[in-house]
Amino acid sequence: MTIKIDKIAALGVVGCGGAGFPTHVKLSASADTVVINAAECEPLLHKDKELLLHRTAQFVSGLQIAMQLTGATRGIVGIKKKYGGVIDAVQSQLLTHMSVAPLGDAYPSGDEFCLVYETLGRIIPPGQIPLNVGAVVMNVETAFNVAATANNTPVTEKWLTVGGDVTHPVTIRVPVGAPLAACLPASGGVTIPNPRYVIGGVMMGYLEQDLSKPVTKTTGGIIVLPEDHLIVQRKSWDWQKTARAGKAACDQCSYCTELCPRYLLGHPIEPHRAMRSLGFNLSKAADVPGTQFCCECNLCSYVSCPEGLDPQGVCAENKRRIFADGRRWDSAPFCENRPVNHLHNRKTPTHRLMQKTGLLRFDNHGPLRDALIDVPRVEILLRQHIGAACVPIVSVGDSVTLGQPIAVRPVKDGKPALGADLHASIAGTVTAVTGSAIVIEK
Repeated sequence: MTIKIDKIAALGVVGCGGAGFPTHVKLSASADTVVINAAECEPLLHKDKELLLHRTAQFVSGLQIAMQLTGATRGIVGIKKKYGGVIDAVQSQLLTHMSVAPLGDAYPSGDEFCLVYETLGRIIPPGQIPLNVGAVVMNVETAFNVAATANNTPVTEKWLTVGGDVTHPVTIRVPVGAPLAACLPASGGVTIPNPRYVIGGVMMGYLEQDLSKPVTKTTGGIIVLPEDHLIVQRKSWDWQKTARAGKAACDQCSYCTELCPRYLLGHPIEPHRAMRSLGFNLSKAADVPGTQFCCECNLCSYVSCPEGLDPQGVCAENKRRIFADGRRWDSAPFCENRPVNHLHNRKTPTHRLMQKTGLLRFDNHGPLRDALIDVPRVEILLRQHIGAACVPIVSVGDSVTLGQPIAVRPVKDGKPALGADLHASIAGTVTAVTGSAIVIEK
């Protein structure tokens, strides 16, 4: 099969997690290997494993298309080796030059820098991307959506896991733009009073109490937690509390640095130095340049720090100040002499992470429910990815069909801006067009 790059952009394919990087840009590059991130190392999330298990053929087709477009001679699927049934299902349908790379059960094995090292033995230098070492990394659902472009099917649906304090955790299929609240009934409902909701994974997700907010192309999960849970409490800290606690209690033990996966790969990220900077004023002189290479995995804050402080929050704030001032460490040193073997004996086992963060009591499963969740109304955000917001091409009162284009990438200097087009996720009538979203009602 031959798929054109422009088709992938026109059908709205972006990375289904993280910042939602437009997939057609990744696949426009040349690489020798396409690596599929099937590690799914965030506790309580299961949608990638469920897609691999129940939609194997479509996933393999997406990997094949990605390899053809990039000219890659290898396709590697990184899956935790403890998921033997998933590995068997995938291996039974892999094509020539495709293979599975069994991964250890550790966090953050899904970080693309760690993943590329574990699957290819290549270290991505600080400030660069997998392509700099000949690799393109995609996640499972993105490959699934790439495959759908062969049938001219746009991205109108999202797979996500609902877990935590619910009756029965589940992986569901929901229209893009559906309210978050519409996802909960499929799990049998919330089982605790005063619940709090983490959108995405518990480690890198964010708190959201407004369940009228819409599902986007990058929403990977809804995790329900009690209001007094460690994760909820830590994610509720503001900058003043983070800085005050760090300045008062950090004893510079450096565990946050010694267990940082990016540091162990030779990157100049040292969270303990960022913590030390809290003892000074917040001038540019107190900035720690290496913090711009923090991947914000939260391992240092939720697991490593014996004082229960927030090194990740300090690194993230430091990084924002550096970028806001337009400063970059373009010649960051790559510490090749740092013994990478420490990465193997300093990994954080998932069980240990879940124990430390109070997650072991939850049912850590999320079986797939195939039926599409039916909703009467969707709010489709115009910006669901890195790049420019899309421009609406529909107006209030227009009738739209499922899959119809409703917003496109803006054109700048005769070329489409970075992004991917948007499509109606339900059939109905456009009832609102704002500067940030399009609302469709049945």
